[in-house]
Amino acid sequence: MAVLTDNQRQSFVDTHPDWSLEDQAILGVFEFEDFIDAMGFVVSVGLLAEKADHHPDIDIRWNTVRLKLTTHDEGGLTTKDTELADRIDSL
Repeated sequence: MAVLTDNQRQSFVDTHPDWSLEDQAILGVFEFEDFIDAMGFVVSVGLLAEKADHHPDIDIRWNTVRLKLTTHDEGGLTTKDTELADRIDSL
């Protein structure tokens, strides 16, 4: 699987407002009403990630969830990451 080009990376974040570029990854920051809603989101993300066999780094801070996606085996951002981010956006 090929690493995305700079133009592909930028195009993704331009069309996905909850995501930004961070080094060789995309970072999504999601805020919720409270901790319970944040945890429900994390469980849903976990189910999607397991089905895709691609697992984000997850940081939970009360009502804020930060997800970081990169394809470590390829050394950067790939369609595996952007496809999972698209599924996460549909939650």
